[in-house]
Amino acid sequence: MAKSPPWRILLADDHTVVRAGLRALLAADSRCEVVGEASSLGELRALAHNLRPDLIVLDLSFGAEHALSVVPGLLEPDEAPRIVVLTMHDDVATARQALTAGVQGYLIKESAADELLRAVETVMSGSTYLHPELGARMLRQPEPPADGLSPRERQVLALVARGHTNAEIAEQLLVSLRTVETHRANLRTRLNLHSRADLVDAARLFGLLP
Repeated sequence: MAKSPPWRILLADDHTVVRAGLRALLAADSRCEVVGEASSLGELRALAHNLRPDLIVLDLSFGAEHALSVVPGLLEPDEAPRIVVLTMHDDVATARQALTAGVQGYLIKESAADELLRAVETVMSGSTYLHPELGARMLRQPEPPADGLSPRERQVLALVARGHTNAEIAEQLLVSLRTVETHRANLRTRLNLHSRADLVDAARLFGLLP
């Protein structure tokens, strides 16, 4: 039986050291062939068009630019590449945005080396791969409705996510401490939030944080 051709992979990260590490890791697996490296979003677009890779391993941050903005364009061709995001962004909101944009894999740069290979294998088999911890948090925290909060609740959520204490929020909004505590308790209950990290994720989902 003829051996299947290797998966042709394009690496997209603005750090040379990271790309070198990824190339070495993937080269150790005979199923993978790194066919190019992009250090900017412009270079990514050009190489994706010219090389027609099977898979792109994509960081989300390129200086001040965010790579999710180019994902729809990368997925336009009939034989569009699959995309695995490898990023420092470990919040549910960004993961949801990436999956909605069309990426098939999402994992964190702190992940073990074998997790990247597992993600590549999963995505190339036609399934979706999500970093396990993020997947668990996503199940705990359903996406909130777009119009589900009052203006005051949005203010409280934004200030909590930015690290302000209840007392500081009460002072800024000119309300009582008890009022802030009530709003915060309501937010946790209504949005099924269990930690400050969940509050931060919810604030991003509502567009209250960059």
